[in-house]
Amino acid sequence: MEVSGLSAQAPKNSDQLIRTAAKELEAVFLAEMLKAAGFGKQSESFGGGVGEDQFSSFLIEQQAKNLAQGGGVGLAEHIFHAMKGQ
Repeated sequence: MEVSGLSAQAPKNSDQLIRTAAKELEAVFLAEMLKAAGFGKQSESFGGGVGEDQFSSFLIEQQAKNLAQGGGVGLAEHIFHAMKGQ
């Protein structure tokens, strides 16, 4: 009886893991796109100096994670379905 209960939970748990991995991959992709677009670069007039340069990558990563969690550009959903089909 317990075995069937575990097997019933496994697909749901598996789907959750796949979806989480897909969102993380989308966040990495979005972070690279934000970097390429110049997001987080120091402004000319009110730059934060060396500290801003060092910590801007953290800001970009967090913004990308927030974008992905909010639905992103739909890449995570495509990745999820592709991974689930395998």
